[in-house]
Amino acid sequence: MRIFNLYRLAGLAALCVALAACSTTQPVPYSGLASSSKLQANDVDPDGHVPYEYKSDTDWSRYAAFIVDPVVIYRGTDNQFEDISDQDKKYLARYMQTQFSEKLATRLRNARTPADDTLRIKLTLTGAKANTAFMSTFTRFDLVGGPYNAVQAARGKEGAMTGSVSFAVEIYDSSTNALLGAYVSKQYPNAWNLKAGLGAMSASEVGIQKGADQLITYLR
Repeated sequence: MRIFNLYRLAGLAALCVALAACSTTQPVPYSGLASSSKLQANDVDPDGHVPYEYKSDTDWSRYAAFIVDPVVIYRGTDNQFEDISDQDKKYLARYMQTQFSEKLATRLRNARTPADDTLRIKLTLTGAKANTAFMSTFTRFDLVGGPYNAVQAARGKEGAMTGSVSFAVEIYDSSTNALLGAYVSKQYPNAWNLKAGLGAMSASEVGIQKGADQLITYLR
């Protein structure tokens, strides 16, 4: 019995390590981005959602409108799509276009042409991971996944077997095309968000929603 318990504990420990390994991929300063050379490691990001950033000394309050370019699906070899079909990539790009545009419209005017008071926002979908079918929900309740996800939720980190989305945001003055700010981000739902674990793309959708809120905060 004692040997069995030792094997069981070893198995649980191995599973914990495996669960942790499922949520360690972090964005990089993707080489194919126009802003890549300006992106710097963000040492003041407490939650790890924005590991790289560039921000100029810009008074964001002088801008009253925005233009969102069509979302680009990143094709560089350093992309971070994990078994995501082209169809799902296109879906996430459309969803990102809608969510970011709607959120920006709560603060700025949606413009059609460049102007001195208008920002141009370029969004690039650089990576995504789908929920693992069944397991993303099951691991909220089993003996190992439950405690692991409780800790992850408290830390604001990824849940086990849960999807995510990675993207880049580049912000330009629409009249001069000067780069005002840029960052790469990874977003995902809270580890205890059960609804976000039900569909393959649900976690990525929540991540995009959080990313849209994040941009509004960045522009303050």
